[in-house]
Amino acid sequence: MIDRERALEALREAGCPENVVQHCLAVERTALSIAQRIRKNGHRIDLQLVSLGGLLHDIGRARTHGIEHGVIGGKILREMGLGDLARFAERHIGSGIPAEEARELGLPARDFTPRTLEEKVVTYADKLVIKNRRGSYREAVEWFRAELGPDHPALERFRRLHEEIQKLMKPVSGQRSRK
Repeated sequence: MIDRERALEALREAGCPENVVQHCLAVERTALSIAQRIRKNGHRIDLQLVSLGGLLHDIGRARTHGIEHGVIGGKILREMGLGDLARFAERHIGSGIPAEEARELGLPARDFTPRTLEEKVVTYADKLVIKNRRGSYREAVEWFRAELGPDHPALERFRRLHEEIQKLMKPVSGQRSRK
């Protein structure tokens, strides 16, 4: 596995503009904060993987800012020999996109839904980070509504992801969290 510095180099080598690099750094910070709270409650989560996924999730924005930036990011990472991190780029868009919706959007007809806890944390953190700052869940929902419309299926996916992450961050009743 690569280290954090190599991930930052990869963003720049791919041609990501500085505003994208700054966004990725903010997503990394947010994702690590969430992951540390989840770990403190006794759940297993790979913090290094969260860090790298947070940094590299938007590498496809070196070529496009469209919905296809996730698929393109996965391709870029594979070409760089970082295929083990490609799923972070591919699965963060739209809080995850199921195969049928992906096909309708002109993406490859496959499931782009985050599956691992690390992928879910990075996806969630990305939605909370507005440009380069961490926003609230409500702000993120309002952004989604304004960009995609009030009935877009991504809103429901984001709500479910929010509830799952919030549950993992809360200590189990009757059990003290690990320090």
